[in-house]
Amino acid sequence: FDPVENVKELFPCFCFSGVNCLAYDEAIMAQQDRIQQEIATMNPLVSARLELSVLYKEYAQDDHVYQQKIKDLHKKYAYIRKTRPDGNCFYRAFGFSHLEALLEDSKELQKYKTEAMNKIAERADQNKKKCPLPFHGKFMDLIELVEKQASVTDLLNAFNEQSISDYLVVYLRLLTSGYLQRESHFFEHFIEGGRTVKEFCQQEVEPMSKESDHIHIIALAQALNVSILVEYMDRGEGGSTNHHIFPEGSDPKVYLLYRPGHYDILYK
Repeated sequence: FDPVENVKELFPCFCFSGVNCLAYDEAIMAQQDRIQQEIATMNPLVSARLELSVLYKEYAQDDHVYQQKIKDLHKKYAYIRKTRPDGNCFYRAFGFSHLEALLEDSKELQKYKTEAMNKIAERADQNKKKCPLPFHGKFMDLIELVEKQASVTDLLNAFNEQSISDYLVVYLRLLTSGYLQRESHFFEHFIEGGRTVKEFCQQEVEPMSKESDHIHIIALAQALNVSILVEYMDRGEGGSTNHHIFPEGSDPKVYLLYRPGHYDILYK
């Protein structure tokens, strides 16, 4: 897809130079917004659990690199749950997978709930507010849903309600940001562009729709003390996927598939 050529087709009489540059930029942004809206209507925030074999259909049969790597994935995993490619996919995939596991672990759930309450209160205090942040109520509703030992279907329905799902994403982003800033002496060595850890968090962690990388995963895994295994599937050499566990040497509780720019949930 070429946004420039696409916009030119939509506006054949438009002058794409000089004083019209601003209108040109606005036209491109409008086109990108339409594309995002189409993605939203075509993809649920979190899908039903699907057979891993659905991945084969996403690549051409003669795309031997990806076909071989999917075959390798099949040796370790049976199912996949897809997330909407909206820039929040890592947090949404982690959040659903983690809460799904907590449906059967009441002790770990209480620990997670306490941690969540503390972080919300801490954030409110930082903002010099006497009351919790606006997302507190809906976030705790989601935790209470899991406490009641709701079904996976109930959890899935909640995650596909934009407001509820996004509040969890906001919480996880703030939690990641808080941990990065508390451990800034360690993480500052991994941030490029001469930015401070605080600037990085304000620009790359806290805003919605910002994609996530290793540094985000490391911080969230350590902040919640939850082990995350990520399978990396790209066009690198070899017929198998590469995986990394965060933190190293831990016992994974959450399994994610990474394809360039996107995360989904995997099931053994």
